[in-house]
Amino acid sequence: MNTRTDSAKLDKLQELDSLLPREIRGQSRVLPRIISAVRRGELGLTKPARPRGSFLLLGPTGVGKTETVLVTTTQIFSPGQLFRFDMSEFQTQDALGLLLGARLGESGYLGGVRERAAEGSLLFDEAEKAHPRVLDILLQLLDAARVTVATGQTLDFSGFFIWLTSNIGSAELMSLQHSNDATLERHVLTRAQQALRPEIFARINEKLVFHRLSYEHQLEIAEKFLLREVEFLASHGHKLELDKTVLPFLVRKGFHPKLGARPMRDAVEKLVGDAVADRLLHAQEASGVLTVDEARDCLTVR
Repeated sequence: MNTRTDSAKLDKLQELDSLLPREIRGQSRVLPRIISAVRRGELGLTKPARPRGSFLLLGPTGVGKTETVLVTTTQIFSPGQLFRFDMSEFQTQDALGLLLGARLGESGYLGGVRERAAEGSLLFDEAEKAHPRVLDILLQLLDAARVTVATGQTLDFSGFFIWLTSNIGSAELMSLQHSNDATLERHVLTRAQQALRPEIFARINEKLVFHRLSYEHQLEIAEKFLLREVEFLASHGHKLELDKTVLPFLVRKGFHPKLGARPMRDAVEKLVGDAVADRLLHAQEASGVLTVDEARDCLTVR
């Protein structure tokens, strides 16, 4: 093996300890388990003829499940080696043809993945919504890491991590929010086992419950995106100082009860960008103190 390649891989795996907690806030209970499983898979410590690792990420929308897959895959491989399937689009038996090829000679979406990459991540969002026949394919991937497509070719996915995400049990996380973490996780995992079929559930290495974000974690996420936007604007000559009112305002605008922190990035870019644009349109220096204009319910640069 190439020593340089091995060294680069080890560096990337070691960096996960600092990278994931920096990018994914409020989920300190689950990140160490993800890091451990990814390291085992990348260091060849998983069984042959199996995926490098498999994960079921449960919890409400907008708490970091998909972002965790993206950050991890980008760090270990590249953004182009994350292949995402929305299982709400695979609710009928006909959807089987999309994955495996509908006619003789076709290889379907999974064949397309293997043509582009020998390793990476397969992400199945909202896995519980898939048709039972589609779940059979998922079972094959989790078990032997192989599927046969309409060309007759058997494809090997042992170089991939398999990720499933689901909102199963989110209602429990909300209604039982005063219960301890162990009780919450037990309720959610029980629901997931019932919804996904026991044989699929049993083959997943790590079943992880992502919790709703506290207000403090919402502030942290807003700050992460805000500092990135400030750095971007500074590179274009617009230097901003931050008033203490900005972060609470961004949480109010960018955090949604049902969507979680998912709208936060767009909200930060829009609100901060509008404030800078407003200054520039009035032929003024765009640098200054970013603060909240309560009367207009927006951000402004003064």
